[in-house]
Amino acid sequence: MLSIKVKWLDRADQSVALPSYETTGAAGADVRANFAPDDRAGVLLQPGARALIPTGLAIEIPHGFEVQVRPRSGLALKHGISIPNSPGTIDSDYRGPLGVILLNLGDTPFHVAHGARIAQLVVAPVVQATFGVQGDLGQTARGEGGFGSTGVN
Repeated sequence: MLSIKVKWLDRADQSVALPSYETTGAAGADVRANFAPDDRAGVLLQPGARALIPTGLAIEIPHGFEVQVRPRSGLALKHGISIPNSPGTIDSDYRGPLGVILLNLGDTPFHVAHGARIAQLVVAPVVQATFGVQGDLGQTARGEGGFGSTGVN
């Protein structure tokens, strides 16, 4: 099993659980909001608003991997809470604070509480490529067909 090193940030509440897989078959580890002591009441996210929610953590990802930050389906369905840059990518060479950008797509305010599960983290391998200019590209049946070109359904 791959190991992700975790560091508590200054002023983080160390009683908030670290990212964790809630079931044995889960692909994503739930990460929680962890506000500084003067902000422990959380954040009220108005409809259409977005906010950077702190997790109180910094992580060290092994070279050759990334961590993807994805929305939690329950928050999306019940409250319209999503992540605008989904999936967000945390690169293996980043060592700063882990924050999650939440967006309220719902029609009512949503309270992001201290300690609440706000997103899921998915660890994935990274493949890097080289990019080279070519005069011609290989032909396919689709060709240059773009958005919606493969049908309505």
